Amino acid sequence: MIFEAKEIILKNGIKAILKTPEITDAETFLNNIRTASGETDYLTRYAEEWESFTVEDEEKWISDNRKSKNNLVIACYIDGKAVGSCDITFFGDMKTSHRAGIGIAIIESYWNMGIGSAMFSELIKFAKEHKGTEILELEYLEGNERGKALYEKFGFKTVCVKPKICKLKDGTYQDLFYMQKEI
Repeated sequence: MIFEAKEIILKNGIKAILKTPEITDAETFLNNIRTASGETDYLTRYAEEWESFTVEDEEKWISDNRKSKNNLVIACYIDGKAVGSCDITFFGDMKTSHRAGIGIAIIESYWNMGIGSAMFSELIKFAKEHKGTEILELEYLEGNERGKALYEKFGFKTVCVKPKICKLKDGTYQDLFYMQKEI
């Protein structure tokens, strides 16, 4: 699916563009997730786990998502640099087609600018226009209070907790919180 470019003004007055990444953005986009994964323990992969992914892998992933009828990826660009992304996956099986899953990642130096809220607004709007979608769902890891606040701001409610889903390098565990929003 394609999200046509949309200009937004961030809290600090900077202009940003929300759009589906182009195949030519693959290297920048891959570097974005590597950077974001290295800045927080709240994503499910460490930065080094992205090292096995090549630019060609990312080009294919972007291409597949651009052609997909069930996936939409939106990236936020500032001065041509991808600084965050979000996605929505509409489930296609008969028993699950009323649900869609969403996710988000933003580079730390771009937190608190309104990017997350802008992207979530677009995902929710898109989901409401997608025939048959009734429930949005997402997951976040224990300790991610900033993410939790964003999700609650948009009406998501925690419906269950899965204990010890992630084990960090220091041996500690993180629980996973599963949230839903009816639309």
